[in-house]
Amino acid sequence: MNSEWKPVSGHIMTRWGKQVRPENAWQEYPRPQMRRRDWLNLNGLWDFGITSKEYHHILQFDGKILVPFPLESALSGTGRTLQPDEHLWYRRTFSIPTTWERKRILLQFGAVDWETTVWVNGQAVGTHRGGYLPFWFDITTTLLKGENEIVVCVWDPTDTYWQQHGKQVLKPKSIWYTAVSGIWQTVWLEPVPDAYISLLKVTADIDLQAVRVEIEVGGAGGQAEDLKVEVIDEGQLVAEGHGSASDEAIHIQLQSQRLWSPEAPHLYDLVVKAGADEVESYIGMRKFTLENGRLCLNHEPRFQFGPLDQGYWPDGLYTPPSDEAMRAEVDLVKSLGFNMLRKHVKVEPARYYYYCDKLGLIVWQDMINGGAAVGDVTSFLAILFGSRRRDRNYRYAGRADIRSREDYRNELKELVDHLQHFPCIGMWVTFNEGWGQFEAKEAARWLKEYDPTRTVDHASGWFDQGGGDCKSLHVYFKKLPVVKPEKERATVISEFGGYSLKIKEHLWNPEAEFGYKKLDTNADLTEAYIDLLESELKPCIAAGLSAAVYTQTTDVEIEVNGYVTYDREIEKMDFEQVRETHKELLA
Repeated sequence: MNSEWKPVSGHIMTRWGKQVRPENAWQEYPRPQMRRRDWLNLNGLWDFGITSKEYHHILQFDGKILVPFPLESALSGTGRTLQPDEHLWYRRTFSIPTTWERKRILLQFGAVDWETTVWVNGQAVGTHRGGYLPFWFDITTTLLKGENEIVVCVWDPTDTYWQQHGKQVLKPKSIWYTAVSGIWQTVWLEPVPDAYISLLKVTADIDLQAVRVEIEVGGAGGQAEDLKVEVIDEGQLVAEGHGSASDEAIHIQLQSQRLWSPEAPHLYDLVVKAGADEVESYIGMRKFTLENGRLCLNHEPRFQFGPLDQGYWPDGLYTPPSDEAMRAEVDLVKSLGFNMLRKHVKVEPARYYYYCDKLGLIVWQDMINGGAAVGDVTSFLAILFGSRRRDRNYRYAGRADIRSREDYRNELKELVDHLQHFPCIGMWVTFNEGWGQFEAKEAARWLKEYDPTRTVDHASGWFDQGGGDCKSLHVYFKKLPVVKPEKERATVISEFGGYSLKIKEHLWNPEAEFGYKKLDTNADLTEAYIDLLESELKPCIAAGLSAAVYTQTTDVEIEVNGYVTYDREIEKMDFEQVRETHKELLA
């Protein structure tokens, strides 16, 4: 092991986390929806330091941090909490391969939380705000022959500011978790020609048996006039289309389309060329719709069932310890017989969605929440009794600062632009449980116009405004209600269950726990869970329920209501019985 780095002790670890080393940290190409063959991974050990926020430069670095693990995580090697009045600094050097001469060089960040400013060789190349989505800078004009230096400065106010921050808080408790700051996804370099593909939007239309490809060309070399898209199925070219930069899109007909579904997650490969640039991609032919009050896939009603998934890890927090670990998580959900999952107020690395595409899991993607907390009393009363209200009181929603509302709208659009490519995503969830909820009906209306290929849950739990495609219920502490679909909206139970079981030696904090119904043994939990599905969920399905989301995939910090423990080591139920019950529900 490198003597300059070791995981922070005192934390439970996954088996994958125990294998992490500076030389093997996230070596996979991070962007499966727009792959280039030539790239340089910048993950590994970086210098890091922390200064007061009033300082806009750093003179001395404190030690080493392992990128791409966030500052607060055990695998970063620091375990330090970044305060709102501090700046986090990174530095590393690199050299450009000689084969990249006369190419433009893009510096890519998978995700950094939250405000990021970057210098290359002392020259500022840009600033980005947002903690969940990728961004990049063209650093060509700043580069030197030989060794080059990158310096990154991050400010992250977590839950003390108006930005979108998910479940991160500086003082974790109950359902609120440890904050994440700084770089938490892969950093890499890519060489491109002067005119290069900067954006790729691929849309499937199963009704027309067609693929629509929008290609945006950027760079200093003007527009690439010759555009070409090849569609490849199992190694064979099955269709192609041509165009130019002046075209709005390239339309390609598929003579005999093969549809994507959880049972048969078929994917077509794509090769996209723009002048001298080329990227590889893929597409799944599918369509998500609301028809006669039911959620449909490829125009057929389909009951969707899966877990609420927080995407937290005990050793990496937001960052899975490895690509293998992340793939294993998707495998687990699929192996339990689910056909969907709900990604809860977090955006995963792009490879996560690729695995869902490949294995056949529908994803409900939450928008990240922000604004001030609604308060424990309001939350408790809403859980018990539900509530319907107007959501234009910005102060009540923690959205009094106009920057918070503008940031939400901008980041929602960026989220859709980033993830629209993945066929697995079947539902956008704009707000959850009133966390910063404002003008939800308007947000859903805009989103349906911007992305008509998916359904929208405008208010998951609590403050239903009558918009979107779903009447979306959260049900804890009481029996699941048998509610028929509305004329214009499906009925979904987007959170329920949360039955808990503590497993000694596998706890984040042995002195604290949170769950909605406590059980004592594996057998007790299994029996209670199966009874919940058979006696309460089945009648809801018979009445026309379109989807159900059980809380949750894994334990998370002091929440002990997962199918498995937080370290992913112990199955907390009899999985054979669980699989059989799930199979009956989805038959």
